[in-house]
Amino acid sequence: MFKHPLFTKLAALTAITVLLLFGLGLIEDVVRDRLRYRSITAQSVAESLAGPQTLMGPMIHSACVESWDEEVGKGDERRMVERRREFILTAMPEQLKLTTGAAMEERARGLHKVNTYNLKANVTAQWGSLASLLPQSSMKNSRMHCGAPIVMMAVGDARGIRTAQFTMGSQALALKPGTFHPTYSRGLHAVLPESVRGKADGLTATLDLELVGTERLAIVPLGGNTEVLMTSSWPHPSFAGRFLPSEREVKKTGFSAQWRLSSLATTAQADIANGKRICLGADEGSDYAHSGATPGDCADSFSVAFIDPVNPYSLSDRATKYGVLFIALTFVAVGLFELMKKLRVHPVQYLLVGSALCSFFLLLVSLSEHLPFGISYAVAASACVLLLAYYASHMLGGLTRGIPLGAGIALLYGLLYVLLQLEQTALVVGAIALFLVLAAVMVLTRKVNWYGLSQGGTPPRPTMPPMQRPAAPRAEAA
Repeated sequence: MFKHPLFTKLAALTAITVLLLFGLGLIEDVVRDRLRYRSITAQSVAESLAGPQTLMGPMIHSACVESWDEEVGKGDERRMVERRREFILTAMPEQLKLTTGAAMEERARGLHKVNTYNLKANVTAQWGSLASLLPQSSMKNSRMHCGAPIVMMAVGDARGIRTAQFTMGSQALALKPGTFHPTYSRGLHAVLPESVRGKADGLTATLDLELVGTERLAIVPLGGNTEVLMTSSWPHPSFAGRFLPSEREVKKTGFSAQWRLSSLATTAQADIANGKRICLGADEGSDYAHSGATPGDCADSFSVAFIDPVNPYSLSDRATKYGVLFIALTFVAVGLFELMKKLRVHPVQYLLVGSALCSFFLLLVSLSEHLPFGISYAVAASACVLLLAYYASHMLGGLTRGIPLGAGIALLYGLLYVLLQLEQTALVVGAIALFLVLAAVMVLTRKVNWYGLSQGGTPPRPTMPPMQRPAAPRAEAA
């Protein structure tokens, strides 16, 4: 049975399919390498400019030390030793309002582009009673010493700070780098007079900040009531984190979003007081927690990513995953022509057709590095369709057979482009299209005698049922 030409050809087509799958795997490796190079480019820009940013504050803190004498030992070894307790007093704002605007700037390393932004933020914080800055002794007759109150604003990457101006009432505060906070050390601070400690009527501070960053901005809702208004000229924001905006408007010219949060809905104040990190997937050595941190290890925050929805590498990677389906459907189409028109197509010709299909994906990723994705897709698809239609005209014995095959492949490329543009409905559209193709194949081959093909000869002629056979003629009487 296995020496039959049909099974020999099936074995050859199986080997060709495996070879083409290996080629598709190599192309997928190229796409993944390009994606990795793009990630390296983003990291390089972040190292040279500034990384993803976070805004946390303003808040007031004061480092305190409580010391007391304790008697230890017995008898002649009895002596007095000094014990110490170090702690930090914090005062969170009751009202926090941020108004921010992000202007996008595109940076490039070679062929790869990275979205950076220039953020201008106006931050207004109002504190009520500052009684939380008054130290409370835990031991009798202890001695208490506290450093001056410090108002601080923490950022993710202090290299991104361009300008900053802090005012309290009508008085401008002298800003200095760092925060003197043990956990959120990157940012800026100003020393407040000792008279604000325990102030009953509170105070108000305003910060005007210009900050640059890369690809993402996060904000910690530190106020008892936090209101954030963000605008940008970027039309493709991705909102993430613990809270989505209560109002947002996304247009082709940009977006605006507004968050309104209460301390009843977020644990940000307690998280920051307990020193929890802000989880944005940054390196472990920064003020961000590393990507392996669990949600319980992270302070509440929300973020906006300035993503590029037409990333040529991610789209090319998605397109390559349909390569197996392309090869299978094209081989089925060629096989149908061979079957219905009683042609003979050599396995080498199948190999060349499959190689042309694989070359489309390599053309797509290479062209999309220099041209817009839509144009790159159209050029690569048109080149492959014209080549396959020309070759099929000779392989199948005429333009009347080659052109329909080319048109079918063009339809496949069109369907693939539609699937790449869809996100939520890509699966259902692809499933319906595949079902229609299967239905068309079943309709076209409904009269094929597959047993006749496997026997190597012409299909056996149908025999008439016994009940319908004509009766033998009667002998006439002499």
